[in-house]
Amino acid sequence: MTTVRAGAASDVGRVRQRNEDSALVVDGVYAVADGMGGHAAGDVASELAVAALRRLADLPDRTPQDVHDEIARANADILASAVEHPVRTGMGTTVTGLSLVLDGDTERWAVFNVGDSRVYRYDGEVLTQLTVDHTAPQSVTRRRGVITRALGTRPAPPADLWVLSPVPGERFVVCSDGLPLELTDDEIAAALRAEPVAQAAADLLVHRAVLAGGRDNVTVVVVDHLATGPDAGPRTRGAHAAPEDEDTDPGLITYLGLDTDPLGIPTRP
Repeated sequence: MTTVRAGAASDVGRVRQRNEDSALVVDGVYAVADGMGGHAAGDVASELAVAALRRLADLPDRTPQDVHDEIARANADILASAVEHPVRTGMGTTVTGLSLVLDGDTERWAVFNVGDSRVYRYDGEVLTQLTVDHTAPQSVTRRRGVITRALGTRPAPPADLWVLSPVPGERFVVCSDGLPLELTDDEIAAALRAEPVAQAAADLLVHRAVLAGGRDNVTVVVVDHLATGPDAGPRTRGAHAAPEDEDTDPGLITYLGLDTDPLGIPTRP
């Protein structure tokens, strides 16, 4: 049985007037959603995304397909909310994270992503980005933040989903793009080395991102797969309470993503 300890932190940053990020830390399910739309209720979209994923905690024998289905339900929930409340028309959100799942009789990690929020894996030495950013190349757009996949679109965007074997002692970082906007991979790894406790590491990463500029909302969930020690439940703070190259990731066993043409989602305000 995989023993996990997790912590979460969030900050509006130094520029934005509202925090449109949402975080989820429940038993075996960890996610971050970064809302888009500003006045069109990006915060509502991100809350709806994590609310859908929260339902996974009620499935003790959840599978990778269950994760995929809840992401699709989140997209439907966001579209339905926009129909019911026209002022929310155009709202959307990224969503990324990981969940413990059963692959046959074996417990695995399912890593999922839609958009440019990220999941990293840290093995004590090397920080590896597991997810692939769904953004148009800067050489094409000439500006940051043009998302090519997001929840809140019709047709529903395909979610990337990877299944990995758990490795005791590994650490994951789930974050909105406000973190890598301000900190390099080396700086993120340094913070993870400095703080062995998940909550303290999440707090430190958010603090350093804000000090480095805080140009966007920044939300971080740190998930530790404990090698030894007592069981510990997740702890949350902040937010709305609530592998590009397969050959370089030795834990990767399945890829379930689908490639599509860019959807042309507008740049964040």
